[in-house]
Amino acid sequence: MTRFVRFQSGVANRRGEYPGVFALVNGLASASMLTSDDLAWVRASNEVAHRSYADPAQLDVHCYDPAVNPGARAWFKDSAEDLIAFTQGYLEMLDRYHIRWVQLLTADPGRVVYEDADQVVAVPYLHAVDWPFDR
Repeated sequence: MTRFVRFQSGVANRRGEYPGVFALVNGLASASMLTSDDLAWVRASNEVAHRSYADPAQLDVHCYDPAVNPGARAWFKDSAEDLIAFTQGYLEMLDRYHIRWVQLLTADPGRVVYEDADQVVAVPYLHAVDWPFDR
């Protein structure tokens, strides 16, 4: 059985969302909060990521569309060991800058709207619609 892994903010942003690890690190870069060495590392690592892994938003322009797929989030497949290992550098950077993050694990990330060998993008289930219990 495939399990899915997500690294995201441990604190909701102003819109009530929990950005993923790459958005968090890129947010630090965009806000000019990184040292020059860390900024150079982010740029180089992002380039490696763009060359090595598919960007769902480039392959399916609607996968993150809030009207079509509200709340869609990317999850790594547990079989994508290289991608998960690659992510560790980003997590270490978040730790250095005291940005809280959490790791989520699940066998069912929601309604899958995009899938490739390494990841899925899924819309989380809605509490009222998908709650599995009578109460």
